[in-house]
Amino acid sequence: MNRTEITAVVIRCLSEVLKTELPDVTEQTRLFEDLHLDSTISLELLMAVEDAVGVEFDMEELNMDNFRTVGTLADAVLAAAEVAVP
Repeated sequence: MNRTEITAVVIRCLSEVLKTELPDVTEQTRLFEDLHLDSTISLELLMAVEDAVGVEFDMEELNMDNFRTVGTLADAVLAAAEVAVP
């Protein structure tokens, strides 16, 4: 998957986890400030993304910067996917 596809998956997963349509979400959308995510929703989002993309995150590698925006989360997913490919 490329970054554009991963970004679309992240947005789709956000929509599923938040149980609402998110037509105005972009890579610059801030997860906590704009979408009001909390730690529980963040974990649900991670699990949904893991299932959708087929990767597993190393929780030791994730930090709050990975959750700054949709784009930074997409970058973290892309990095995890690249590590998973032998």
